[in-house]
Amino acid sequence: MSGPAAKVSKKDNSNHDGAEETSDKEQQEAIEHIDEVQNEIDRLNEQASEEILKVEQKYNKLRQPFYQKRSELIAKIPNFWVTTFVNHPQVAAILGEEDEEALQYLKRVEVAEFEDIKSGYRIDFYFDENPYFENKVLSKEFHLNDTGDPVSKSSEIKWKPGEDLTKRTGQNPNKAGKKRQFQDIETFFTWFTDHSDSGADEVGEVMKDDIWPNPLQYYLVPDMDDDDEDGEEDDALEDIDEEDEDDDDDDDDDEDCDEEDGEDNGNDD
Repeated sequence: MSGPAAKVSKKDNSNHDGAEETSDKEQQEAIEHIDEVQNEIDRLNEQASEEILKVEQKYNKLRQPFYQKRSELIAKIPNFWVTTFVNHPQVAAILGEEDEEALQYLKRVEVAEFEDIKSGYRIDFYFDENPYFENKVLSKEFHLNDTGDPVSKSSEIKWKPGEDLTKRTGQNPNKAGKKRQFQDIETFFTWFTDHSDSGADEVGEVMKDDIWPNPLQYYLVPDMDDDDEDGEEDDALEDIDEEDEDDDDDDDDDEDCDEEDGEDNGNDD
């Protein structure tokens, strides 16, 4: 019994080994073919990226007159941009009180992507005459250097004497009291002048990709303070109504007591 079983087992192993050899060869060939197919997919992806870039460039040009018209309309609304920034949760995280005061003179913001969109963009901030700095326009741009690494540069702010907001400390009182996404950034103007980590500049990305496409949605965000005040007023009105109801109940109780006293006096007579 054991002899034939051993032969069968040996035969099975022999076939299994042959199957493994065949399988390894087929797998190797399949891997080579997958690599060839993947190269074709990568080629098409590169082609698609080039086509998408051309479409983006085309529509960027088509958007320009509408951006211009929007800027002209925004200019009619006082404090539009500072309100928009204050209402944006991420940008508000880097706004100190004096930043907000300085940004009240901000009359126009523009974001311009470079001709080769992948190479970077520039944000321009246009200011009216103000007590803080001489510049009419402050620009910060993000691009790739010769080695392909992200870098940024910005206008030199010509501060008026004693008004350099980047050298003042403690102007952002909310920073310590809230968990902030941009914890390493003290204020708006320190962000503007900081170029230490351009590849991770989330503020610039937020302005380009979130605020710039539709700033109106953030300008129209309800003021939470107003909501709180309205809520407090509603609570106060409710308290007054409840007090009035209590007073009415007390009056009713007094009337009932008077009637009972009257009845008692009548019975005595």
